[in-house]
Amino acid sequence: RSGAELARLFPVAPLEVVSLGAGQGDKDLLLLEALRERGVRVSYVPVDTSQALLEMACAGALSAGLPAQGIKADFTNPTHLQALAAEPETPPRLVMLIGNTLGAFDPIVEARDLARLLRPGDTLLVDGEIYAGDATVAGYDNPLNRRFAWAPLNAVGIRDTDGELVFEAADDPRLPGLHLIPKHFLAGRDVEALLGGEALRLARGERLAMNHSYKYAADTFLRILSDAGLAARWQGRSDDQRFLMVLVSPA
Repeated sequence: RSGAELARLFPVAPLEVVSLGAGQGDKDLLLLEALRERGVRVSYVPVDTSQALLEMACAGALSAGLPAQGIKADFTNPTHLQALAAEPETPPRLVMLIGNTLGAFDPIVEARDLARLLRPGDTLLVDGEIYAGDATVAGYDNPLNRRFAWAPLNAVGIRDTDGELVFEAADDPRLPGLHLIPKHFLAGRDVEALLGGEALRLARGERLAMNHSYKYAADTFLRILSDAGLAARWQGRSDDQRFLMVLVSPA
């Protein structure tokens, strides 16, 4: 449904779709096909740090009859992001950052960086997870997520019996309605891990910070985009109301 709604916002003309952190491109393909049905002449540029996922994303688009060319890059690296800037002859672009990927970084900084990537006439499709208090934390602190979270610890020699994996909720003081779900490993005994060939020693009671995820009040998510110089053209919620997706363009 959202794909068809979004497709109607674009003229029947060439459009380059650049997907940042594309992964295997399954979600991208839904919108690409909706744009094609609309008559938009789409070309697909998935961007990811994984060569294997890039090949899957390109293969999916090519098998659907859509032109595709992947770029292996880390869009959070300023040099890589600058290299993704459009050439003068590049048609209008739709840049996509979906799957709450913005929340894996500093959304305030990242939104400003993404805004600089856009030219007049370009658009950005981005989404964020809406914060729902204890329900949001419970959505992360579950057996499946714990299994995934333990994997990198196990890879460096830290075992489940060595300590505890702790999920928390915190407020980011920069903006009301900006929330952070960080996690850390709390050593239950003296632990030694091997990182990059070097030993990391944790004494009992010490913490090892891990990755985090930002969540938002809906108005705060829109404010972050607006403060970055981006104007909302369309917005929609997921069926479960957990995610807000917004199409923006340079203000």
